[in-house]
Amino acid sequence: MTATDIRPPATSITVPGRFATRRRRASRGWRIAGYAALVLAAAALLLPFYWMVMSSLKTNNDVFTVPIKWVPDDFVWGNYVDIWQRSELTTWLRNTLLLSVVVTALQVLTGSFAAYGFARVRFPGRNLLFLAYIGTIAVPWQSYMIPQFILMSKLHLSNTLWSIVAIQAFGAFGVFLMKQFYETIPEELSESARVDGLTEFGIYRRIMLPLSRPALASLALITFVTTWNDYLGPLIYLRSPDLRTIQLGLNTFVSQYNAEYALIMTGSVLSVLPVAVIFLLGQRYFVEGIATTGLKG
Repeated sequence: MTATDIRPPATSITVPGRFATRRRRASRGWRIAGYAALVLAAAALLLPFYWMVMSSLKTNNDVFTVPIKWVPDDFVWGNYVDIWQRSELTTWLRNTLLLSVVVTALQVLTGSFAAYGFARVRFPGRNLLFLAYIGTIAVPWQSYMIPQFILMSKLHLSNTLWSIVAIQAFGAFGVFLMKQFYETIPEELSESARVDGLTEFGIYRRIMLPLSRPALASLALITFVTTWNDYLGPLIYLRSPDLRTIQLGLNTFVSQYNAEYALIMTGSVLSVLPVAVIFLLGQRYFVEGIATTGLKG
């Protein structure tokens, strides 16, 4: 038998190579299709915001033209000056920013502190109490809105900014979010700190808070956006014109200038802009916090 008689067939080498090439081409094609689908989804999501920004730079007659002018012929930058002069936008933004910052700070403080107790402190009925507290998330606010309003009135907090702060300073969602993140931190760190004589408050302040920055950033961002966009709460409790938030102010502005479409779009852009900037600055921490919150071990 010669060497040529025991040589394997050529197809035993080339056929698997062809299959591998086809597999790589198919994988590349699916990847390109996936990227294209993501680009289309992002474009569909951003298209209304783009139209809103472009409409804020048009005249009133050009906002609802048919066909739509995606780029205005002349950019009317004066709309951003007119809305400041014809409305109390400074007051609305100041009140909204004050409420958002104070409520966010309190929710981060109370949520992280209560979550540490549920995650690290052993006491009878802890799990039952946690389930009862988290169960309040499923209770719609409309069911206890009237008793809460009566309570705020009895405390003489109605028609003050303190009423919004009082009803939003605590949140079950923040406790749940922070507890899930605390449980990803090894218990050995807390045990070592206790052996070294550190108190529970010291463990919370010196160990847990520095390690939970992504979760704290996620909670702060969610709370800030929710408080900034809140409409029903200020509508119920804030009746004075000088206490209006940006959402209430824009509603009154629309009712007064219902034909000034360009100015309405300008106000909408100014109300969304701070939230968009804060989200873009903190999106890395937000994604990291949400991704690691549900992991345990």
